[in-house]
Amino acid sequence: MRKLLLSAVSLVGIISVTNSQNMKSKTSTLRLIYPQWQGGIVDRWMPDIPAEDASRGYYLGARLLNLLAPESSQKTVEVPISQDINDREVEKGISARQIILKQTKAALEKVRENNPDRIVTLGGECSVSVVPFTYLAGKYSDDVAVVWIDAHPDVNLPYDEYKGYHAMALTACLGMGDEEIIGTLPGKFDTSKALIVGVRSWDKGMQERQKELGIKGLSPGEVADNSLAIMEWLKASGVSKVAVHFDLDVLDPAEIIAGVGVEPNGMKIKEVVRVINDIAAEYDLVGLTVAEPMPRIAIKIKNMLNQLPLLK
Repeated sequence: MRKLLLSAVSLVGIISVTNSQNMKSKTSTLRLIYPQWQGGIVDRWMPDIPAEDASRGYYLGARLLNLLAPESSQKTVEVPISQDINDREVEKGISARQIILKQTKAALEKVRENNPDRIVTLGGECSVSVVPFTYLAGKYSDDVAVVWIDAHPDVNLPYDEYKGYHAMALTACLGMGDEEIIGTLPGKFDTSKALIVGVRSWDKGMQERQKELGIKGLSPGEVADNSLAIMEWLKASGVSKVAVHFDLDVLDPAEIIAGVGVEPNGMKIKEVVRVINDIAAEYDLVGLTVAEPMPRIAIKIKNMLNQLPLLK
């Protein structure tokens, strides 16, 4: 347990420190705490944790990421997120659609109030990238690309079998999905400006959709030794700016289980850190999201403490 906790601290600390160094001379960087959890339908994968706690685990995960990240001069704002476990109705093919729409608008309001040049987002499930990334797409038009570091492609649509909005996050960034939600977003990326890194698990039909959309994917093995394939793709895209989404389930569970997914043969911590820093060294890193933290041990400790006397 100690080894796991230390690994988690090391992971967030290394990424935050290195990117803080890269962004230190920049201006107007907003740190967005976005503990949205409703987009995930994940409790079935964690039977050792009470279902409600597992469902809301991303909420606690976002708070922990902010706690573990180094202090900085960045302005920090938090998106107000409901914790009502009963608000999970499936509507138009999306679980908790109404609350997600409400929280999307709230996040947009926070971002627009601050009008940042760059956004660091600490989530929350994968859909927390949708608002900041589409804001950046609107702000920088065709001069920004998205590098989606994830074990999954997140290219689902509302009519697919799985109804979790987090699996629709990248397609939402591309302007595809629920008409009302997409209509609230300030911009979108062309599919030619999206790259998925570390992908190794697809829901039924999603590998085919990724190919149909023309979104290039790189396996963990293709970026294990160096970032050359990513840098070549970025050069061909012709952009000067990049937004990076980092889903913690891209990491190899043999090293650390930081997200819900435990797909084998993932990327190592040092590989993800190297990839992000290689991008930041050559391009203007205008967006960075760390998403899908599922703090299993912290949830269990919290539940244990709630049962002890004198603590309430």
